[in-house]
Amino acid sequence: MSETFGAAFIRDARFLPHQIDIANDRVLIVQLDAADYHSASFLDQRLLQQQRPLEWVPWATLEALGPELRSDAQFIFHIGHVGSTLISRLLGEYDALFALREPQLLRSFADLKLISGKPESPWRPDLLPPRLAMAIRWLSRTFAPEERALIKATSFASEIAADAVGDGRQSLFLHVSPERYIQTILAGENSRRELAMLSGSRLNRLHDAIGARRWNLWKMPEAVRAAMSWACEMTALERAAATLPDGSVLWFDFDSFLAEPSASLAGIAAFFGAGNHPQLASKLVGGPIMQHYSKAPEHGYSPQLRDQLLAQTSSQRSGDIAAALRWLDDAAGESELIAQALDRQRRH
Repeated sequence: MSETFGAAFIRDARFLPHQIDIANDRVLIVQLDAADYHSASFLDQRLLQQQRPLEWVPWATLEALGPELRSDAQFIFHIGHVGSTLISRLLGEYDALFALREPQLLRSFADLKLISGKPESPWRPDLLPPRLAMAIRWLSRTFAPEERALIKATSFASEIAADAVGDGRQSLFLHVSPERYIQTILAGENSRRELAMLSGSRLNRLHDAIGARRWNLWKMPEAVRAAMSWACEMTALERAAATLPDGSVLWFDFDSFLAEPSASLAGIAAFFGAGNHPQLASKLVGGPIMQHYSKAPEHGYSPQLRDQLLAQTSSQRSGDIAAALRWLDDAAGESELIAQALDRQRRH
């Protein structure tokens, strides 16, 4: 790559490192402007369906630019379907924050983390931490020096939360109660499809987290798989939080956010160093962002409609949900880590 590219890469976030070609040790660069970042719900493979300039760049070329880059990105990690996209969009309206939603690069590192040290891993175990640190430098770039990158990860990327946040950064950890999570998953066609696709990998992750192989996927009805998914993602966050410095993590229940959205948004923004501006927070939560589906803003959606859909699902599948919650209580009896996650949720 030319020296001009290097200078441009250092200057701002126009060139997004999108995905890794592990076999050839190179990175796909996708060109975006500030408006593209602002509108994108996902910086994942869907970017490749659009007509954007693309180019493969050797890892070593980008790595050589690392010492010139900042490394102060902040994060939103979450258990999935807990309003993370909504909160990211709201926070992205603050001048001090530059929001990135679900960059593909972090997904790749989460996948690599799961197999790190195993025979099938393409990288030596000692290669992953410095390369993740380098990737965070790439994703810390913004379009204005006064901005600070705020990266919303994909739900199943929480395995790298501890490494990504590290020392000196901060992260919001978003969650909801098991009952609310199960209702949410069962209420949507897309969320049920996602549950079907991810249940196997989540059960593997949960077994690894608790250090035992206790359950069989084929014995789990759909609602129980949703409860197991809650346990998987919550325990991933619990394990991350246990290793991070005091003050680096802000746990937040999404239903608590919706109960007092203005005060909640102002508090979260202050946590991320964007200042406590109650008037701005009130304006934002009273505006169009809260009245549209954050993952597809062309569709209307609201907290009131969400409540109606979840109440309907709760009524229609009350028996399934009750059985799933019983499974979760039983699982907590077998695992201190799951019990810890349940206890945290009950305290919220």
